[in-house]
Amino acid sequence: MGMTTVTAITTITTTRMPTDAALLRTLWLASPALPVGGFSYSEGLEAAVDAGLVHDEASAAPWLSDQLLLGPARSDLAVAAQAITAWRANDLPRVRALNAWVLHTRETSELRLQAEQMGRSLVAWAQSLGDVGEAMLAQLQDAQLDPPTWPVASACAAAHGEAPLREALVGLAFGWAENMVQAAIKAVPLGQGTGQRLLARLVQVIPEAVDTALALDDDARQAFTPMLAILSARHENQYSRLFRS
Repeated sequence: MGMTTVTAITTITTTRMPTDAALLRTLWLASPALPVGGFSYSEGLEAAVDAGLVHDEASAAPWLSDQLLLGPARSDLAVAAQAITAWRANDLPRVRALNAWVLHTRETSELRLQAEQMGRSLVAWAQSLGDVGEAMLAQLQDAQLDPPTWPVASACAAAHGEAPLREALVGLAFGWAENMVQAAIKAVPLGQGTGQRLLARLVQVIPEAVDTALALDDDARQAFTPMLAILSARHENQYSRLFRS
């Protein structure tokens, strides 16, 4: 009886710990506390507020949902999906090709600055972890990305987190959603309760966005959001700004 109990506990412990670790790594990567600076960008939202296109909860909710489905789902999340697989296979030429695609498809200098700055910050974060981030940092350095971009660098972190591909993408999408909701709260401005309702709506959209990202190959992946590009370009010269440009 005692031996059976010990064996059962040992089995549960050994099967649970890797799962817990993968989930915690996913949560860590999606956390607003991750020091990569995502909170300092609005991705065109602040310019949309300045233009009167987003001015309350009713206008912010569909804006953010549409942005997720038309933007990250078809570009950055799709890149991350392929990059996670490439990192896990140590296919560094593939990683470099995906990184080059991101650099070549940013529609404004502001959006390229964001991709590069957050990518570099992710590498610095890996370096700050010491032994915990040693394997991740070594792989990032071996890839010789110049510069690393956020979708590809964050995919490396997700790959080392060992979560299943879909769960890793859900985590990255949720991290994006949290940053954008906080941007809306500051820029519109909106209350915290409204922000939670916006996040609840985005949570309903994230599975569709992840499905889209997983379904896209190199020929179907795209970065084409003309209105956001125009707003981002305007934001670079906007007179009064809370967010980086």
